[in-house]
Amino acid sequence: MASLPSSAISRGVVACSAGNHAQGVALSAKRLGCRAVICMPLATPLIKVNAVRAHGGETVEVRLFGNNYDEAAGEAKRLEREEGLAMIHPFDDEHVIAGQGTIALEILKKCVSHPVDAIFVCCGGGGMLAGIAAYVKQVRPNVQVFGVEAADAAGMTASLAAGEVVTLPSVGLFADGAAVKTIGSETFRLCQKYVDGMVTVDTDQICNAIKLAYNDARVILEPAGALAVAGLKKYIEENNISGSTFVAITSGANMDFNRLRVVSERADDSERTLQITIPESPGSFRAMYSKIWPRNVTEFSYRYESNQEANVFVSFQPLAHVENDFEEVMKDLNGNNFNCTDLTQNELAKTHVRHLAGGRSGAANERLFRFHFPESPGALQRFLEALNMKWNISLFHYRNYGDDFGRVLVGIQQNHGKECEGMNKFLQDLGYHYIEETDNPAYAKFLRTNSSE
Repeated sequence: MASLPSSAISRGVVACSAGNHAQGVALSAKRLGCRAVICMPLATPLIKVNAVRAHGGETVEVRLFGNNYDEAAGEAKRLEREEGLAMIHPFDDEHVIAGQGTIALEILKKCVSHPVDAIFVCCGGGGMLAGIAAYVKQVRPNVQVFGVEAADAAGMTASLAAGEVVTLPSVGLFADGAAVKTIGSETFRLCQKYVDGMVTVDTDQICNAIKLAYNDARVILEPAGALAVAGLKKYIEENNISGSTFVAITSGANMDFNRLRVVSERADDSERTLQITIPESPGSFRAMYSKIWPRNVTEFSYRYESNQEANVFVSFQPLAHVENDFEEVMKDLNGNNFNCTDLTQNELAKTHVRHLAGGRSGAANERLFRFHFPESPGALQRFLEALNMKWNISLFHYRNYGDDFGRVLVGIQQNHGKECEGMNKFLQDLGYHYIEETDNPAYAKFLRTNSSE
């Protein structure tokens, strides 16, 4: 912006961005004392919008427009055309590309005495990737440069494969800071010339990268900011690489707090999910669980359906020190007539079914209880052992959320309702805090079959 003629500065500038570029333009406009209109998509996380406003001043206007970057960019182009504002493009501008390329200068300066085999760079429109690749190949051409995109917004990957700039029909918005339908023509030219390859990553891999960055550096990256980490990890695993020195550029930490719930749910790449069919008979639930124990179970969902068999949704972490442990668990389950299906990569199961598993039931004489127990290794196993009783379990739901207390919802069938002395004594002797929810309207509306049905 400082390179613009004074006439352009006096008219003002316009920019479109979903994050970092918008903050840079806002700060520059404040320091230059010029008007700036910054267009951002309507779905931009509030933390990014507030950050732009905080960096800007009275002359900076944030305008939320459109459902994605490209629609917001259309509004920015309209302002450029109709109001004569100078466009500060977020990626397809030689000054911006050069500025982002200085990141490579910093990396190589720090690694003068260290070998660097490859640098992984987040890619949206391609400005950072183009700038870094162009600089690296002039200074240390033996260093490889890889771009990393979200699999549902892989515009540069598609364009390089086609040999020309490709406009995607749609883009996913999880990594909103890199969700661009059409990459830049100049960024494409430079990337085609200098970039060694592209890596695409899915939402689970991005979430796992956010977790890795937090565990390693206590930094919470936003999804787009974690793309390079996710790509680096995938590249190493797919190519079975060891002994190399790789650099991943983390390019954003504008994470809305309410998105952490999604990240936490999807971040654990050690978790495996199964659908298991068990016979509807006393003891089968515990027998099935014994085939999984001592592995850490993170989720159980079961609901009585018929007198013949039941379906259980279970997630657990295989033993890391045992080769092919997950496959052996499946083999053991199937060998004991607990037929199972791997749902680990099933998007429907992970996104929706896990929250809906079970549903309504007309199980006769059912009472519903919420139990709390101190969460620790083996706590669920001890709870199930304590739950050894003569009555049938018709509902069981458990999910480990990392809390200090485990929470289990259990449905138990017995004939005498709340007047059953044996049941009441069992609950007292069990030793776990519990709340009976049989009369809860949520239970009646969502977990019970109406008598008229």
